[in-house]
Formats: sequence, structure tokens, C-alpha cells
Amino acid sequence: MTTLKSKLQADLNAAIKERDELRSATLRLTLAAIQKEEVAGTEKRELSDDEVQKVIAKEAKKRREAAEAFAQGGRAESAEREKAEGEVLADYLPKQLSDDELQQIVAQAVEEAKAAGAEGPRAMGQVMKIVNPKVAGQAEGGRVAAAVKKLLAG
Repeated sequence: MTTLKSKLQADLNAAIKERDELRSATLRLTLAAIQKEEVAGTEKRELSDDEVQKVIAKEAKKRREAAEAFAQGGRAESAEREKAEGEVLADYLPKQLSDDELQQIVAQAVEEAKAAGAEGPRAMGQVMKIVNPKVAGQAEGGRVAAAVKKLLAG
């Protein structure tokens, strides 16, 4: 078992013993999503820590989107629950880049793309290819794309 998956399992057991309903329910759903990913495809396989982290990030994103939808729908209690679940999952994700750090990485990538001959908004794809490996797991794709678009336009 991967170390991240075993940590999730151990934390789930601890949450059950402590009768922490929110944490145990969130970890159960996350472990179920990991297990679903493991059996997807033609044969069962063990996920690496990076793959497990991607599943956790996907689950956290679902929680954020659901919280926004509940908040817009006037269901504040459900929105708070989703936010709380997202915070539980955030403990298992790498620290997110600040806006300044992201700007710095994007600016560097734009310079690299310009050096390779890419100019203006059409260079978006080339810049994203440079930025994505550097910020993998540390910044959401939408945030990265917005920063790249802003720098290329201005």
C-alpha cells in the first residue's frame, strides 16, 4: 500500500475511534474514490502516491464546487459542510502556491516561451506546457491559466 493511502487509512481509523463524524465520512469517501480509481480500466492496480494525491485533489475540487453551488442555492448549512470536508482533504495536499509565487513562475515561463519565438495570446499553449510541470498539485489549473492569460495579454 502506498504511504499516502496508508496514512489516510490510519487517519480514518483514528477518526472513527475519536467519533469524529465529519473526518471519518470524508476519509471514507476519499478512500472509496481511490479504490474506484484502482479498479478502473482493464486490471486492478496499486496507485502511486502522486496518483493518490491527484484523486484527493479531484475530491477537494468537488467539495469546493459543491460548496459554491450550495451557497448560491441558499443552503448555507450544506455549503459549510462541504467547505469543512474540503479543509479536511486540504491537510493531505501539498501547500498551495501564493499568488506572488505563481506570478513569478508564470513570468519565467513567458520569458522562456518568448525566447523560443512564441508571442502574444497564441503562446498560451507553449507557456502552459512549461508552467504545468512546475506547479503540479500546487495550483489549480484555472488559476494558472488566468495568470498566464493576464501576463500574455498585458
